[in-house]
Amino acid sequence: MAITPPRIIVIGGGAAGFFGAIAAAEQGAEVLLLEKSSHFLSKVRISGGGRCNVTHACFDPKELSHRYPRGGRALISPFHRFQPSDTVEWFENRGAKLKTEADGRIFPISDSSQTIIDTLLDSAATSGVKLLSNTSITNIERHPDHFTLTSSKGDTFTADAVLLAVGGTRAGDAARLASDPGHHLLPPIPSLFTFEIALPWLRSIPGVVAEVEATIPGTKLRERGPLLITHWGVSGPAILRLSAWGARELAALDYHFPLQINWLGGLSSDDIALRLHELRLGHPARLVAGLPPAPLPVRLWERLLALAGVQPGTTWNRLPREHTQALVQILARTKLPVTGKSLNKDEFVTCGGVTLPEVDFKTLQSRKCPGLFFAGEILDIDGITGGFNFQAAWTTGWIAGHAMVESFTKESTPLIS
Repeated sequence: MAITPPRIIVIGGGAAGFFGAIAAAEQGAEVLLLEKSSHFLSKVRISGGGRCNVTHACFDPKELSHRYPRGGRALISPFHRFQPSDTVEWFENRGAKLKTEADGRIFPISDSSQTIIDTLLDSAATSGVKLLSNTSITNIERHPDHFTLTSSKGDTFTADAVLLAVGGTRAGDAARLASDPGHHLLPPIPSLFTFEIALPWLRSIPGVVAEVEATIPGTKLRERGPLLITHWGVSGPAILRLSAWGARELAALDYHFPLQINWLGGLSSDDIALRLHELRLGHPARLVAGLPPAPLPVRLWERLLALAGVQPGTTWNRLPREHTQALVQILARTKLPVTGKSLNKDEFVTCGGVTLPEVDFKTLQSRKCPGLFFAGEILDIDGITGGFNFQAAWTTGWIAGHAMVESFTKESTPLIS
């Protein structure tokens, strides 16, 4: 007796949805991918400033899991099955050549997200995935041996298994599709956002980058790395990592809190004082404003000198002791009052979603509704900046896609009882 291929519907035309759909179709399933908007892979297109940070060169599953403020422990086993090296192989075998940058981020050598989009679209077409845009699913009904899905237009679809890969649960429909079968969802809140700081001296030097240590007093949040000064406050990897690890704490503070910056990457006050003393001894006749302690940018140094009360034209050998002491304190512990957050409404990441104990991470199948699978940001999983959120999407999509086919055939026991 011939085995009828399982009919699988994937809801969500993003990274996780496409990876799950392709994985299932390549295993012989009949796959229909539904996207509520008119464009597939829209978040992939704008990610990484249009370059698409595909993944990160971190190849130890346990070490990789430490890049996820939420969900890291649950991902250790999945990463043993599909991790960044597998992602690189997957794309390169399909013609998308990748490169690893000095900080470990992996991009297409084209520096264009279109390369990744084309690869996913071509792979979907080759494997037989059917794509349908402008289709918003409003209801999923389970029956003893199948699912019935209803769209906002009244169209109905039938499937043996369903993959929910709708992204974050900010939209009401996405949250309801997951909660209706009985899942508990943690409320979505922003992660990977930048900080608004209304200080004129700071906003006067947008584009300046400094290697800093950033902390939030009263919490355990601390990060080192590049900080980017913007027209509205601060951004950059150090700030984005702080926002990811502190997403819930900062939301509870209504995004009003002090941000403390060590402008020399965490040097102690004594070490900073020694740096200034060496500059005084080595360059006594040089203008203080023209010779900042490395690697501090000159434009930033000039603003910090003004904060310390140092007059323009002051040379190192004429820098008063009280101004030197003020500079040490400012370099070691500048307090910046954060008054809000800024984010890209299309690209930003949320934490929250389906609670992880309700999902079997060997298959990404629901423990409450057999036959229903999850992948990507709909789960309460989010990573720091650097390609980690895409890796979670690739991994969960790949595992779910394979599991849907492996666990269901027409001759097997129905998934829903």
